[in-house]
Amino acid sequence: MKQLILYSLALGAVVSASGQNGETQAQARARKYPALPEGVERGAVTIWSDGTRMAGDLYLPKDRKPNQKLPAIVFANGTGGAKRKLPVRLGPVFASNGYAFLAFDYRGWGESDSQLMMVQPMPETDETGEVMVKARAIRWQVDFAGQVEDIRNAIAFLVGEPGIDGSAIGLLGTSYGGGLVTWVAAHEPRVKCLVMQVPGMAAGRSGKDPFPPYALKVKQARGETEPVPYKTQRRGKKGSRYYHMRYNTARSIDYVPVATASQIKVPTLIIDVEKDELLNFEKNGKRVADILKKEGTIVKHHLLNGATHYSIYNEHLKHVLELQIDWLNEHLKN
Repeated sequence: MKQLILYSLALGAVVSASGQNGETQAQARARKYPALPEGVERGAVTIWSDGTRMAGDLYLPKDRKPNQKLPAIVFANGTGGAKRKLPVRLGPVFASNGYAFLAFDYRGWGESDSQLMMVQPMPETDETGEVMVKARAIRWQVDFAGQVEDIRNAIAFLVGEPGIDGSAIGLLGTSYGGGLVTWVAAHEPRVKCLVMQVPGMAAGRSGKDPFPPYALKVKQARGETEPVPYKTQRRGKKGSRYYHMRYNTARSIDYVPVATASQIKVPTLIIDVEKDELLNFEKNGKRVADILKKEGTIVKHHLLNGATHYSIYNEHLKHVLELQIDWLNEHLKN
């Protein structure tokens, strides 16, 4: 495992320096993969989520036996993440330790197809039910309700995949993906183990949007603003790394991961950092850990002293991967 973790650390500069956030679907597909280490293979897969194709990468160990059923990990990205970014560093490490590792792009992110919004009234369908429409491609939405469904469909894909043990599926979420997997683990019976790092549990950006979620929903329903954010609801200020993101808070009204934490019954590892510049870990990861402890769920909250939100992907990555694999070996593989 040590050799593969060093390989993932060595890729850090390559991955972070190539391309930019907010790339088009074509630009995402053009992003080059780094070479795989010996003993690991990666295959492209297509996952359907509510009628839209999602692009996925499935990492597998080459030395698996013909009839072997592997435990599997579904990875949930954080803001702006894509399968050719952080997952190209993680996938080989987990595969080399005997896991199938599925990374995918949410609908409208990275290489996945976009959801479509018709910009003109729909014409009549033909005799087959098909129709030609003018539509806008909806991309880079922070859409909690849609993305928990994407994760559940990624799980469903793995359950039907030959060579995968559908009774041994774990979730790994990073940043706001940690909040997504919290919600999914509370509602999805096929999840048997949960891991999250620097998780964000907030449902929206209170005080930062021109309209609160319910007020925005009224205006969207009445056509008084964009039905789906396109020019409005940007994630960050111009020039920021997340300026391309649109934050559809009308889709977050019922999304409160912390409120669902008491329903999680599977072993859970939460890795937080002491100096998180984006989140207050006591109100996010630690709060979930305290709820799980109270409910009697197996949980470990690990705080990395001196670490920051982004250092978890670089100088602290080796230690983080060791913690995660040890946890999965104990609670998922065995």
